[in-house]
Amino acid sequence: MNAGSIFLWELLGTAVLILLGNGVVANHVLRKNNGHGGGPLFVNMGWGFAVFAGASVANPSGAHLNPAVTLGLAIAGKTPWADVPIYMLAQMVGAILGAALCWATYKLQFDDHPNPGETLGIFSTAPQIPNKVWNLVTEIIGTFVLVGWILFSPVAKADVAGVPQLGNGALGYAGVAFVVLVIGTSLGGPTGYAINPARDLGPRIAYAFLLPIRRKTDPNWGYSWVPVVGPLVGGALAALVFLVYPSA
Repeated sequence: MNAGSIFLWELLGTAVLILLGNGVVANHVLRKNNGHGGGPLFVNMGWGFAVFAGASVANPSGAHLNPAVTLGLAIAGKTPWADVPIYMLAQMVGAILGAALCWATYKLQFDDHPNPGETLGIFSTAPQIPNKVWNLVTEIIGTFVLVGWILFSPVAKADVAGVPQLGNGALGYAGVAFVVLVIGTSLGGPTGYAINPARDLGPRIAYAFLLPIRRKTDPNWGYSWVPVVGPLVGGALAALVFLVYPSA
């Protein structure tokens, strides 16, 4: 696949992922919504199936949607290194676009919301107990599980494009969606489980510089490197383990 096609499909798929993922958080957080107060499981399920929707859209490019996945697949020899910058740039642009579309969907609710300090959490993650070292460890572990599953799962062999093979693409993406869901329910409590640098940094940039949300809170740049570095380290470690102990 040429660079332009990779960029287009990754951008579109990531935009859908973030639109739906940020959207379920907005539905939970912002008042005067049918999903207001839906709870953590509501949010985790929304994110899981946002992965399924975004990955299905981005099927032609291999549906990485995540710089940590792209890095892991490149280290494992399943994605050409020359394509890595294209994937990552498309994922960041798509994440910013998805965040903007989420804001547009909930514009009236953002205007009505009485607590502006809650709006950053719709777009990006934050730790429940701030401690950058252990927050980093949490993100590394969560992303290691995700990328490790993609590489090692005996029922989801990733082909050279990184597409999980379960008989057809849709079932493969459903498998990834369930893995993201269980990461959220099991490991997501401490940090909100970014497990994807673009998923956190793109919407954080949109929130800080692009979205006209009234009385915005500080974008917490001091923490912003954790959900970028942690997932990249976790994805790289999973790939290194795969190289040492490749699946049969």
